[in-house]
Parts: sequence; C-alpha cells; structure tokens
Amino acid sequence: METLDLYPHVDVLAALDSSQPAQEKLRLIHTAVKRVVPTIHRMAVALHDEQTLTLRTFVSSGDVTPLARYETALANAPGLVEMLNVGRPRVVNNLDLFKAGMAQHTRWVGANYAASYTVAVRAGDALVAFLFFNADRADVFTEPVLQTLDVYAHLGGAVLREHLQTMRTLAAVVRIIHALVHERDPETGAHLDRMARYAQLIARDLADRGLYALEDEYIDQIFTFAPLHDVGKIAIPDRVLLKPAGLTDEERALMKTHAARGKDILTQVIAHLRLQDFPAATVLRNIAAYHHEKMDGTGYPDGLPGAVIPLEARIVAVADVYDALTNARHYKPAWSPQEAAATLRRMAGNALDLQCVESLLAHPEAVAEIARTFTDGRSTPPA
Repeated sequence: METLDLYPHVDVLAALDSSQPAQEKLRLIHTAVKRVVPTIHRMAVALHDEQTLTLRTFVSSGDVTPLARYETALANAPGLVEMLNVGRPRVVNNLDLFKAGMAQHTRWVGANYAASYTVAVRAGDALVAFLFFNADRADVFTEPVLQTLDVYAHLGGAVLREHLQTMRTLAAVVRIIHALVHERDPETGAHLDRMARYAQLIARDLADRGLYALEDEYIDQIFTFAPLHDVGKIAIPDRVLLKPAGLTDEERALMKTHAARGKDILTQVIAHLRLQDFPAATVLRNIAAYHHEKMDGTGYPDGLPGAVIPLEARIVAVADVYDALTNARHYKPAWSPQEAAATLRRMAGNALDLQCVESLLAHPEAVAEIARTFTDGRSTPPA
C-alpha cells in the first residue's frame, strides 16, 4: 500500500509565531512577498514618535545600501502628511520625481528604486509607523498587485503592532515599578528623557563610524529601555536613597546593590510575562544590571571588564553620567557642558567606554538641543 505524504507543505511564515526580532520577521514577510511579486526589492518600516512627531528608521529588508539610523520630522515628509490627510495608501509608480527631492530620504528612495507603495500602520487612531514596498521597475503597482500587497501590509502591520505592544508591555510593567522609585527618588522625568536620547545618539554614532553593526531595532531598544536603568532602587531603603549628606561605607555598599536587585526584579518580570526568548528583554536586563560596571573591572555588581560589559550597558552608563553631571542634584550644582565633557574624557578608558564617550561628545549641538528640549518639570519618559 502506497504511503501518502500528508505533510508536503512548508509554512515559510511559521517563524512569525516565534520570538525572533522584528527585523527577521520582516525578512520572512518580504520573502513571501517576492514569491508573488518578484519586483518588490525592498520592504521597510519607519516608526512614528508621537512625543516628538518624528519618523525614524526601524527595520528593513532587501536594501543593498540601507537607509539606516535616520530620523526626520514628519513635517519634512509632506508626501506622507498628504497621504495621512487623504486617508488612503500612496502609490507612486514612477519615482523619477523623487530624485530631485529636498529631503535626504526622498532623494535616497528616488535614486535606488523605481516605484513605491506606502501604507500607514495604525493602532486605533494613533499613527504607529509607515510600511514601504519599493520596486526595481516602474509601473508595477497595478490594482491586482496592490490587492495582493494589501494582505501582506496588514500582516506586516499586525506583526509590528504585536512587537511594539510587547515592548511597551514590558516597559510599562517595569515603569510602574520605576514610578514607585521616583516617588522617593528625586530624579525627574526629564532626566530619563534626556539620557534615553543621549544613549540613542551614542548608539547611532557608534554604528555610523562602523565600530559596531547596530541595527535600528537594537538602537530603538536602547532608547526605550535606557530610562529604566535604576529600577533596582526600589529595593533601597529611604534612609539611604534619600539621605541628603554623604553616605557611609556601609550605606554606599547597600546603594550599590540596586544593580543586582534590578537584574533580579527584571528576571522575575520577564519570566512572569513569558518573554524569556524575547531578544529585547535581554537588552533591558543588561542595562539595569550592568550600567555601573567599569572598563577596568572595578565596577559592580559583577566586576566585568571592558568588552565583557554588554554594549547597551556601556552606552547607558555614559548617557547617565553626562546627564547627572550637567544637572543639579541635592549634593551638587549643575556643571557646564565643557566641565562635564572634560570629566568624561578623564573617565574614558578606565570607568567609561572610550568610544561611547567620543560618540556623545562628537555631537555637541545635538546634545545641547536635547538638553534644551527636555528640561526638568516639562517632560515625561519616552513611551
């Protein structure tokens, strides 16, 4: 009797149900798209930041020379603004008109692709992102092709919303714990905003200089989780956390336990949310656990040296120290940017990562703009 093969089909999208990074999931969808529309050589997502009304590159698939680590105001993309006002997807079957565009992203798309289909991704009334399909030849977006792409656009949007919701759920749970810390700790929401953006700036510069191959998704994780670095302070008693004068050796040792306690708290949170396999959870845990490690191995909690310290923790350490120096605390006045920069340079190589320090100090205008935008008493942590 002939044996029937009941399982001949391989589901190429099965990994969408896994905890793979969003980048890998977009590549899976792109592979499926190319099977039915081979001319689609690029899929990409740009996230919308509701707080700053900016767009930033997030994930892409198929780019030979990707547009990465790029951010611009939504207002600088009038075509996308018009698309939102019309309330329908945008079809551009000939991108020649983009080659002379004013914005960098417009010229880049016009120079590298021949046609474009753009869909807005929403969560309720909120704009989440834009999803782009780019083709290598003009006039490919016929109505039958668009109907096919709409299916994949909604699939991509659902995957993106799920990913961002998981990130936000993880961040929200930790932020609730963190808020309890800030009921006692004098750090402001503006401090968290500033250091998150300093960390983002450092990560982008490290990638721009070719020192690390950092994808936008990873940089976005650092931006999202940097404000949660001190979650372990919830375990520090008020008599130490709020002490206005200098700490004794015993109190200082107790204060230092906040990094290890933060790691323990986050390990439990991640386990309860069943996110042990979610890559971003590791980034969050590393930031909380290791942002007080030092390059010479004298930091805490584990005395990790140099490159053994996770990169995300090294980045956040520089951002946190710089903001602490340039803003007043109960034990010190605010230092000038020049004084803070000089101190960072002295700390580089021993306490702080030299390349991370150089990446921050290489952009004094961007640093100053962040400081001006997010002043104490005006801001909230990034969502």
